[in-house]
Amino acid sequence: MNSYRARFILPLTLIVFIVLACLGALLGPLFKEFYFERMGDRIEKETGVIAYNVEQTGMENTAELEELVRTLAAELDVRITLLDSEKRVVAESAESPSQDQDYSGRPEIEEAVNEGAGSEIRMSNTLGEELLYYATELQNNGETIGYLRLGLTLGEMNRVYRSIWIFLLVSFSIAFLIIFALTSKLTNQMIAPIEEATRVAKQLAQGNFKARTFEGEANETGHLNRSLNVLAENLGQITKTYQMQQEHLETLIENMGSGLLLINAKGDITLVNRSCKDLFQEDTDLWLHKLYYKAIGHKTVIRLVQEIFLTEKGKRRHLELPIGIEMRHFDVYGAPIIGSNEKLRGIVLVFHDITELKKLEQARKDFVANVSHELKTPVTSLKGFTETLLAGAMEDPALREKFLTIISKESDRLESLIHDLLELSKIEGSHFLLNWQEVDLHEMIEDVKMMLQEQADKKKIDLKTKVMGNPKIEGDPHRLKQVILNLVNNAISYTPEEGNVTMRVREQAETVLLEVEDTGIGITKKELPRVFERFYRVDRARSRNSGGTGLGLAIVKHLSEAHKARLDVTSEVNKGTTFKVTFYKKGWKRKKTCKSLQ
Repeated sequence: MNSYRARFILPLTLIVFIVLACLGALLGPLFKEFYFERMGDRIEKETGVIAYNVEQTGMENTAELEELVRTLAAELDVRITLLDSEKRVVAESAESPSQDQDYSGRPEIEEAVNEGAGSEIRMSNTLGEELLYYATELQNNGETIGYLRLGLTLGEMNRVYRSIWIFLLVSFSIAFLIIFALTSKLTNQMIAPIEEATRVAKQLAQGNFKARTFEGEANETGHLNRSLNVLAENLGQITKTYQMQQEHLETLIENMGSGLLLINAKGDITLVNRSCKDLFQEDTDLWLHKLYYKAIGHKTVIRLVQEIFLTEKGKRRHLELPIGIEMRHFDVYGAPIIGSNEKLRGIVLVFHDITELKKLEQARKDFVANVSHELKTPVTSLKGFTETLLAGAMEDPALREKFLTIISKESDRLESLIHDLLELSKIEGSHFLLNWQEVDLHEMIEDVKMMLQEQADKKKIDLKTKVMGNPKIEGDPHRLKQVILNLVNNAISYTPEEGNVTMRVREQAETVLLEVEDTGIGITKKELPRVFERFYRVDRARSRNSGGTGLGLAIVKHLSEAHKARLDVTSEVNKGTTFKVTFYKKGWKRKKTCKSLQ
């Protein structure tokens, strides 16, 4: 704005200066000419007075003329030269005049001879300065008796001329300063509102919509400032509304419960909401600004994105993805983002986790089949051997004892299956509660070892325990023992003879780690996510022969979750499997961590 002020003031100042300079250049010569005319009138009148006195005195009386010329020259401050008709000097007011000096070639004398009067300005050789000469003809009865010349020095006129220029310079300088001051003041009055409006406009451009300007008078600038204030208020309201909508949208996106993924036309991921991190169980923030096929590790998702890019049409897929140690089901909907110019600007993917729905659906389908399958064998055995006994085998003591023993074992197996089903149903119930106490896992694994030592000895399995630190936690003793019993019993069942099963308990900073490691048949990567499903068996024949119901690990999973413990499993085929359960020591730490686990 200073440049705007300068662009306004400097040209105006220059115009005023030029006008004043031209006016001074015009007035100076006018004053000089006016003063010169006044001096010419003066010398003409003085010449007339002197000529009258000379004519009265007469040209013959030289002494009186000399005295008269000197007296009048001193009084009038002029140089007087009196010539006779032959143009010889009769009297001279100069200090040592040359009486026989020839004045016939002087312009003013020649003009006086020809026209009766003449004037000339030139340098005087006698006085050494510039003089104004005026000569007139002296007559007596119509006859020329001589010539009278007056010389008036121009020094006074030059002094007056200099004074005039000084006066003009001072006057014009004062006028220039006054005009400049008034112009600056008027300019400030005009430009200050514009500067204020510009300042507010810059603030608005920077996003400060609280900036306001002084409205001032009801003129054009006042209307401009009022319009700016109204604009700032409207922009503030619009921005506030936009920010509120943006916050609502961000809150909705982050907490919508479904994973949201935005990919631009170049294939870069531009938006990932918080739910994606929970669904994929990885730091999806690292996906941002990366190509989708480099960030996403699931080929089925990549193929879906590529298909949408190629067809530019919405697609819906049911995808089964390995997440962590389990397979999760997603209902994925992808749609292209088409701009106003009908060009593809990107795509959006929405992931709905329907794993629980799939599990419930599958559970409904599998429950009857699994229960029927599991019940079929003992019921068939019971029915078959009972019919055989009734058919006459009961008369044979050896057959009767054998069949009754088999019936007893099948009844025990049927009872165990029903017990596990009821136990699992109870654990999954909404009213299931734990009896929280301080539990020493060292004592508990020793108790489990004693309970299962005989079963291990039958298969010549080395059942070992290892303890590090003080492994005390808060939990339900009965349920924790149930977890350890199921894990160790499962390890013994799937470990060949002369194998090893090790129970390890290690105290850590805030947790206690329980590990059950075996040297059994192992689990393939494909089957690993399903080991905690109901009735799922890695080796069905081996499990059924060992008396397993296929519900032990499902019970372990639910009881671990009830204790807010972290359950994990690692395995290698034909080398063994390790189940890890991480418990939190104290209740306050457990409760604090439950929020993050949920």
